[in-house]
Amino acid sequence: MIRKWQSSDRQPLLTLWLESTIYAHPFIEESYWYDSEPLVRDVYLPTAHTWVWEEDGELQGFISVMDQRFIGALFVTPACIGRGIGRALIAYVCDRYPDLSLEVYQKNSRAVNFYHAQGFRIEDSAWQDETRQPTWIMRWQADRML
Repeated sequence: MIRKWQSSDRQPLLTLWLESTIYAHPFIEESYWYDSEPLVRDVYLPTAHTWVWEEDGELQGFISVMDQRFIGALFVTPACIGRGIGRALIAYVCDRYPDLSLEVYQKNSRAVNFYHAQGFRIEDSAWQDETRQPTWIMRWQADRML
């Protein structure tokens, strides 16, 4: 079930984020993600619109949209990958926002392929100084459906 994030979800969401981001980015030192947790907790999460996927009282995924058009996070707990949670969360925000973009590491081919299958297209590339990794900027528009 998809529902709006609540402040009581903070710690379970951060735990899910840390586990999932480490799993999805084996090419980045784990310490980077541990060091990033305060920024996610104190800056990004409070300013984003976030929805969670919950089953039997447990968070299994979440998506955050920043500035009404940027997907800042989409994570599914590793044990639940492939069950359609990510697709459902993407569909949920695509129903609410007509123009969305995101940044994804080029080495994260699973995510790049997933976003492409959801109708996102590569529009640009970027470089993240903090991780020393190249990224793709991908975009989805409501009038440019598959």
